[in-house]
Amino acid sequence: MSFEVDPLIVGIAILYFIGVGLIGVWAARRTRTATDFFLAGRGIGLWALALSTMAATLSGFIFIGGPGLFYSVGLGALYIMLPASLTGAMGAWILARKMRVLGERYALITVPDAIGVRYESRAAQGLAAIAILIATTGYMATNFLALGIVIDTIFGTGIGVGIWIGMGVTLAYSITGGILAGIYTDIFQGTLMATAAILVFLTTMKVGGGLTEISTTILAADPEYLAPWGKLTPIAALSIFYLFGVGSLGQPHVIHKYYMLRDTRRLRWFPILMTLSILLTMLLLFGVGVVVKALVVRNELEPLASPDDATLVFLTGFAPRVLAGIVLAGVVAAIMSTVNSFISVGAAALTHDLPTSLGYEPRDLLIYGRAYTLLISVAAAILAHLSDTLVAFLGIFGFGLFASTLVPALAIGLNWRGATRAGAIASLLVGIITTLVLESLAYFHLFTFPQGATISGAALVLSTLTFILVSWLTGPSRPQRAPQPSSRSVTFTPSTGITETERTLTN
Repeated sequence: MSFEVDPLIVGIAILYFIGVGLIGVWAARRTRTATDFFLAGRGIGLWALALSTMAATLSGFIFIGGPGLFYSVGLGALYIMLPASLTGAMGAWILARKMRVLGERYALITVPDAIGVRYESRAAQGLAAIAILIATTGYMATNFLALGIVIDTIFGTGIGVGIWIGMGVTLAYSITGGILAGIYTDIFQGTLMATAAILVFLTTMKVGGGLTEISTTILAADPEYLAPWGKLTPIAALSIFYLFGVGSLGQPHVIHKYYMLRDTRRLRWFPILMTLSILLTMLLLFGVGVVVKALVVRNELEPLASPDDATLVFLTGFAPRVLAGIVLAGVVAAIMSTVNSFISVGAAALTHDLPTSLGYEPRDLLIYGRAYTLLISVAAAILAHLSDTLVAFLGIFGFGLFASTLVPALAIGLNWRGATRAGAIASLLVGIITTLVLESLAYFHLFTFPQGATISGAALVLSTLTFILVSWLTGPSRPQRAPQPSSRSVTFTPSTGITETERTLTN
């Protein structure tokens, strides 16, 4: 679908790119070490953590895919939104403090690092890095494609050129300022996203005549749309809720940010900040989806050629021009936030985790981190030029691959004393193989679960059961130790997620 280029919207987008560029220059001057590049110097405050985590979590889905999903399946899409009420609390209670303390105590810089330390296993760390690298490349390609679509809408460049422009801008501040640039860009972007979402929701209610009028219109033409499960089956809706709820504990671009928190004592405020920011932003997902459906039912709008056009059609046809410009800049903001986070974890997997699992590590992590940032970005942009279906396929199993590999070994393993190295390795292998094989079969229409149950949700269940069963069979884990100076002995305690240090007196 083609859209007319609007000079006002172009001007707003250019101002946004300038703002992002200035943040990148500022961050580059403060990025001197690998810790700065990958962990923002472990000096991020609570508000910055909450906003950057929200921005990385939502990505372009909240603006592009989410409204399209609501337009297609109705209230069934709520089962993706509802977990947002608990994912912030789960992350804070189950992972955040443990990851922050582990990161500082053992000088960890990546999510697979924590798995390697927990199980004293290079194999487990390497498998986690492989899963992250595969899923990260697919996610980045999907987001670059979405970025190309939005930039084409704003500037009329064509999607292919838009992909490279978006990649170039994101890469510019990522390769110079690393995650520090991403964090402070996320603060700007997260604030913009929340503000834009509220304004768009108010506009959708005005255009649609309010929730009562919208509901009455849709109910008369398509009652199933507003049914409790929408157009999904109960099993499909509940499996989505499970996947997006529990699976949130395995998203490395979010978990990685816990290393950066300056003061863990303030974590008690993190759940409410995350929940409110995500729910406010998701107002756009709901509002655009239902109002576009109502406009189509009223014959005020032609049925969409693609559900993903819902946001762009509404903004260009029904929203004030200034608001359309702000929101389109917000779309770019959301996508860039997520891409920057994925670039960081993907580059770390190549720079640190895979070499460590093979027994060596580059000396200058900062130089290699920047080099691999460029490599991953270019590879994902090239992949984005492949068919839309392939990129969508990679994005679909990406979330499930993160969940099925990292949730058992990390979220459960850091909290269960009985977890073993064998259980972690087995669950990582099962998660990678099951997700990749079943999603590939589904892609070629050779296999689907009945009643619309999600493959990724089933893979998460299978890898979790494997982790528990193999750990039980191989016995309780012995104390996990990390390399320490000879004057100390350090024991990792899964029940608390911190280290209990005993000084050994020597004569």
